[in-house]
Amino acid sequence: MKQMFLTAAVLACATVAKAEVVAPGDVQFGEYGAIEASLSGVPGNADSGLEIMVTRGKGNCIACHAVSALEDYPFHGEVGPSLDGVGARWSEAELRGLVANAKMTFDGTVMPAFYQTTGFNRPGNAFTGKAAEGELDPLLTAQEIEDVVAYLMTLNEY
Repeated sequence: MKQMFLTAAVLACATVAKAEVVAPGDVQFGEYGAIEASLSGVPGNADSGLEIMVTRGKGNCIACHAVSALEDYPFHGEVGPSLDGVGARWSEAELRGLVANAKMTFDGTVMPAFYQTTGFNRPGNAFTGKAAEGELDPLLTAQEIEDVVAYLMTLNEY
């Protein structure tokens, strides 16, 4: 029995070790902006996704979107559409594409691209008022994108 548990643990670790992160410049968007493959190779964690959605300095999705399930968190925005029922309206691949770079689906959207490192108009260097130097990091990591998508998939109620 111990041997079987040890073998399962080794296989689980090997699977995680094999997971390869897709770099922002290598993301393959479908015709309408969907991203079929996981960006991290690891399933998203809905609890972590919720934290990203409500945390300033991370996704802070509720700054622009209302979410009834998150009514305990203050300051829901009205810039973007309500996210109620989003898990029933969009597939996982479509949501992954929207979170990574909504402009691939909705050309004129003001939603930021959370998984992009190039193509910006004069990005700043934090709050210094100076232009950024060197390559920029994406706003969210590949795993954080997967976590947000996992949370969004739980929002099936309108």
